Amino acid sequence: MTVGVRNVGTKITGKGIQPTGKKQWKFDYLWLYGLVEPRTGENFFREFSHLDGLCFEQYLSWFAQEYPDDLHLIQVDNSRCHTWLELQLPDNVILIFQPPYSPEVNPIERLWQEIKKPLKWEFFPDLDDLRKRLSKILSKLSSQVITQITGWDFILNALSVANI
Repeated sequence: MTVGVRNVGTKITGKGIQPTGKKQWKFDYLWLYGLVEPRTGENFFREFSHLDGLCFEQYLSWFAQEYPDDLHLIQVDNSRCHTWLELQLPDNVILIFQPPYSPEVNPIERLWQEIKKPLKWEFFPDLDDLRKRLSKILSKLSSQVITQITGWDFILNALSVANI
């Protein structure tokens, strides 16, 4: 998920009335990488300066080290970093590619929307202020909330049928 200091969003106002809020024209940003377990709400987030195969590989390495005793099936889209030919996966990680152009089947997409929602129309003078705000948002995400957002019936049923 990309998050930047320029966070203009949609606001409902009366007809012909412009929404009020501070605008920031520079665009500094960071990437938040994240994995969630839809049944338990367990999660793993890390910040990176950009999105590419090397960063994704490093992220998966940290994740695999954090959870070394489990085999992890990770659903990803067909982003270049996920399909990078030189990508070295940890032994306990298997990537499952979702169909192209179908973010609605990936549970973390809904979580990204929830994380970004409170950031709209907020003004951040720099990335450090954005990091602090993002950290507060992430710290408020309990496992129960993550499960409610990402634990869709079709995913939980598929995990149950697969005996995972």
